[in-house]
Amino acid sequence: MLKTAFAPLTLAVLLAGCAVTAQQPPAEPVPPASFKGSAEWQRVPADAAVPEAWWTMFKDPVLDGLQADLVVGNQNLAASLAQVASARAVLTASGAAIWPTLSLGGGTTRSASESAGKRTVSNSDSLTANAAWEIDLWGRLSEAVKVAGANYRASQADLAALRLSAQATLTQTYLAMRTAEAQQALLERTVAADQRVLELTQTRYASGVVAQTDVLQARTQLRSAQAQLSEMRTQRSQLEHALATLVGKLPGQFELLPSAHVPELPPVPALVPSTLLAQRPDLAAARARQVAAYAQIGVADAAFFPAVDLSASGGYRGASWSHLVSAPNLVWSLGAAVTAPLFDGGQRRLASDQARASADVATANYRQAVLTAFQEVEDNLVQLAESGAELALQRDAFEAAERNLDLVLAQYRAGTVSYLNVSAAQTAALSAEGGLLTSRNRQLAAANLLLKSLGGRLPQ
Repeated sequence: MLKTAFAPLTLAVLLAGCAVTAQQPPAEPVPPASFKGSAEWQRVPADAAVPEAWWTMFKDPVLDGLQADLVVGNQNLAASLAQVASARAVLTASGAAIWPTLSLGGGTTRSASESAGKRTVSNSDSLTANAAWEIDLWGRLSEAVKVAGANYRASQADLAALRLSAQATLTQTYLAMRTAEAQQALLERTVAADQRVLELTQTRYASGVVAQTDVLQARTQLRSAQAQLSEMRTQRSQLEHALATLVGKLPGQFELLPSAHVPELPPVPALVPSTLLAQRPDLAAARARQVAAYAQIGVADAAFFPAVDLSASGGYRGASWSHLVSAPNLVWSLGAAVTAPLFDGGQRRLASDQARASADVATANYRQAVLTAFQEVEDNLVQLAESGAELALQRDAFEAAERNLDLVLAQYRAGTVSYLNVSAAQTAALSAEGGLLTSRNRQLAAANLLLKSLGGRLPQ
């Protein structure tokens, strides 16, 4: 009898030699030995490590405090953390599907029947335990666990990448705000200087030394500087509001004291491409999704093979609970079933084709993510290298413009030049110092993005 009952199982075991072969994703790309622009930027030894909290290299306590608030209050990070918890639950559920299911049940039934005018009432009580198990001969369940595991790792890497991006955005916004404050201080000094020049011009006009056009030009210069100052104050406020949103606070409940101090450029170590591939969480997420896509091929291909299920039950069934657990009332059953697909209109073939196409998409996405990562680093290496030369030129231009303005103002007081010369010199000086601050901000921004690329860490 047992041989007959387990004949389907025997057939399934014989077919196990046709089990699905697990599909493996292509090997990771081999990184080059060095970056194209790395030789142009060597500030510290190549083996110097970047801390995970890479923003601390800017040595700004206010920035450090904002980064701590970001991890706690940013709502995008909170949503991503919930997605990680969801992926973990899916992984746990997938792993549980490999194991047998057990259940325990009990019941009582009272029935009545009538035959030949005689009414019969009977009771039936039962207490049974049941077990069921799908044997994973073709790897469908194990491949599903691989899919869930890879998706879980991808969600963890997504969280790390989102945190890294938010930290870089906060740092960039903070540096831009401090630069805006320095530009605001510059414009405040410019407004004060233009006010003094206007008063001087009005005095000279009252004395008949200059024409009224000089007064009008001086007033125009002053009003233009005041308008720029108003615009810069607006920009600074908007950057502060952006910081408030990043740390999860309402703009009205968030305030940073102004400071004209812009953080210094931190040392940026030489970059090793293999290190970049190993620790960037966005690349890890793309790679995990590639692994999940290839495991999904195994799940789809396993659908072509029969499903093998084992079942067993045992317990007691009798007319009275008081004598239920006894040998005469013992009942049991064992069973095996094989369910083989015959016709489904091509659905399984289409599912397999779709899984392979999705794997190709995931592979292309991963390779594109690698290319984009290297492009970002190369771009910032070039910008960082060129910004040093640009900063030196801007500083020289600013110093020359300042000296020229001092000379022109002295000549104007002596009456040897017109106000047009003063206006041109003031405009040149303001533009040169503003350009100096802008160049410095670009240099800090490039350093920030490079440190972000090196400072990321994969979830443990």
